[in-house]
Amino acid sequence: MSGEKWKKIHVIENIFEMDMIKDALEKEDIEYTIREYKDTAYDGLFVLQKGYASLLVREKDVESAKSIVKHIRSIPYVVFSKD
Repeated sequence: MSGEKWKKIHVIENIFEMDMIKDALEKEDIEYTIREYKDTAYDGLFVLQKGYASLLVREKDVESAKSIVKHIRSIPYVVFSKD
């Protein structure tokens, strides 16, 4: 199992999307790794070009993880104002 390859399946746009995806993958017991593009030296300069982070999963979980990401991205969200 340790020789199984990881596949990049999604570019995460922001920290909120990342949290939702992580929670959903953990509930389904899908092993994942996230590579964030933020860099304190450049104060997030590359986030605008590359996205917030990349989501990688094991080859055996690619289809399940893609389905989860697709579902999460289809959920509308509302930002509430304090006014």
